Amino acid sequence: MLKVPQHQVAGHEAGIGKLGPLVDESGRFYKPLQGDERGANEVAFYSSLSTNSGIPEHIQRFFPTFYGTQLVEASDGSGLLPHLVLEDLALGHVNPSIMDIKIGSRTWAPEASEKYIQKCLKKDRESSSLSLGFRISGLQIYRSKELGFWKPGKKAAQKLSTEEVKLVLRRFVSSNTLNDLDLRPDCASASTVYGGSTGILSQLLELKAWFEDQTIFHLYSCSILVIFEKELALKGKNPGAHIKLIDFAHVYEGRGVIDHNFLGGLCSLIKFISDILTAPSDCRIDISAKADQKNLTADNGAVADHKSHTASDNGVVADQKNLTVSDNGVVADQKNLTTSKNGVVADQKNLTASDNVVADHKNLTVSDNGVVADQKNLTVSDNGVLADQKNLTVSDNGVVADQKKLTD
Repeated sequence: MLKVPQHQVAGHEAGIGKLGPLVDESGRFYKPLQGDERGANEVAFYSSLSTNSGIPEHIQRFFPTFYGTQLVEASDGSGLLPHLVLEDLALGHVNPSIMDIKIGSRTWAPEASEKYIQKCLKKDRESSSLSLGFRISGLQIYRSKELGFWKPGKKAAQKLSTEEVKLVLRRFVSSNTLNDLDLRPDCASASTVYGGSTGILSQLLELKAWFEDQTIFHLYSCSILVIFEKELALKGKNPGAHIKLIDFAHVYEGRGVIDHNFLGGLCSLIKFISDILTAPSDCRIDISAKADQKNLTADNGAVADHKSHTASDNGVVADQKNLTVSDNGVVADQKNLTTSKNGVVADQKNLTASDNVVADHKNLTVSDNGVVADQKNLTVSDNGVLADQKNLTVSDNGVVADQKKLTD
């Protein structure tokens, strides 16, 4: 008997008239096979995993088990359709906290059509993908039996700002409930979930070591799924924290070149989680962002109105036409900005670099704080903040944003 997954946090959801994944009682996950080349790409990728000698056994465990393809009754009532049959990653979990993190500063491949590239670029620019090298595609955090899960809408999750992403990574491992904006995340389970020899950070580092060498694949729009049991973590027991790589419809041959796009995003995620473990006291972050009631369904204080906002103390900005920059220097105005105390400037035509920011839109080198604004040509600094849409050189931390050609 097939049913709708109980703990899906991202992607298309199954329902009446809606095509989405299904699960059965035996622990198998049925993902509708896309009818174009994306479906064929994903089948080919999964089929090659078990026989590819370039993927060591300790890395194989980060991929879902693949059981082939099967015709099953589609969730939208359209009849029998081919589905990928995969391992149900939520099987065995009671109240799992789950986070789907899409990796890479860009989610499209150079081989993609111009229409698809523009579609992806829009999402990348409206999210934290370009600034951080990853974005949160969806999540749920277990609070308690009484309160259930904190689960923001997918659109709101995908448009979280840089500061909000940092906050969510802390809330993900916090014990205090999340129905009150006055509560700060306490990161009570950080050491249990993120830390330790078998924790999330250790697993990410193991994956990073492989991506530093592997040149077999380039993974675009691929996600890392993070899962753990919060109740067990709070009791000091093993929370079963683990990661899995998912979504392989946009995998291309590496042709002997390292996948800097994925590696860069992975390095960025590792840095943020490492910061939480080394400075848990920083979890006490003030957040005062205002939320558009239409686009935000959770109480994380995210900004989602794309028409008019003033940036709040946590730097959440969403106005695409006119913004005033707050003290933390987040800038997003595409037309006209007022320079704040920290010297952030954003004139699109002619700028003079202040002590900590360089913003000439023709040619620049990123300064120490890593604020970048060149839309033609730039070199990424050590902190890896990037914004070049055409061509750039990758720095030591591996963050990549070349939209056409990469220099290894």
